[in-house]
Amino acid sequence: MGFLQIQGLGTVHYHQYGTGKKPMLAFHGYGMTGKQFRVLEQSILSDYSVYGFDHFFHGESTLSGWTEKQILAGMPRHFVKQYLEEWFKIYGRQRISLMAYSIGCNLALILLEEYPDLIDEIILMAPDGLGGYKGFTFLQHNTFGRMLFKTATKSKWLMPTILKTLKRLNNIDESLYTIAYNEIDTPKKRHDVFYTLNLIRFLQPDVNKVISLINQYHIKTTLIFGHDDLLFPMKPVLHVIDQLTEADVHEVPMGHWLVTPALDMYLVNLPV
Repeated sequence: MGFLQIQGLGTVHYHQYGTGKKPMLAFHGYGMTGKQFRVLEQSILSDYSVYGFDHFFHGESTLSGWTEKQILAGMPRHFVKQYLEEWFKIYGRQRISLMAYSIGCNLALILLEEYPDLIDEIILMAPDGLGGYKGFTFLQHNTFGRMLFKTATKSKWLMPTILKTLKRLNNIDESLYTIAYNEIDTPKKRHDVFYTLNLIRFLQPDVNKVISLINQYHIKTTLIFGHDDLLFPMKPVLHVIDQLTEADVHEVPMGHWLVTPALDMYLVNLPV
């Protein structure tokens, strides 16, 4: 493990694992840490040395001197580029690959925009950033949604009530409800959700640019979706997939919770 010191932002903690020699930078999903991809031991970790970064308000990454006002204003995307620049200072400027899950895919796609000539491969699982989720857009950018989100963060009952309503309306399934509820059952967890989604609200890739760069630089691209994923399913991303010339796309018999030993086995057993 190690730390990146990013001026004006803070300390970014990363975990290093895998037995391969090729470097792969990885960005986890909400509520996890950079260790999330350790379960892909046979399919990914034998080929790559993974550097898995903790998001802020997760693991050991810490903002330095940021006020609540700054957090709610959102992190400028130029800081994402500094992740790689600081990593280069330690490990040398070299070709890399990228891997990400859920909300972490936004950071990976921004790095692809900034360094397309240095990226060999990108693996995205249940990707945010390509199709989006209207619920997050409402909470992050809609005036009423932001007010509701802030109010719910301070309430013991409102956020659980909202989750139960979403489940009753089939906007989320039982597994997503359980995951979400476990992330809002204490005041600290509710504030961490609130701060995380506000901090990253402007970290959104230019999808048309991403498509163009992947095709132009022939970046090996793997997209993995859960067939039963109600958060980031494949259907809203079909228009992107149709424009990628060489993407390897999989819809696996799983929900949103994709980064599991079962996915490792699925990837291992793919035809060569």
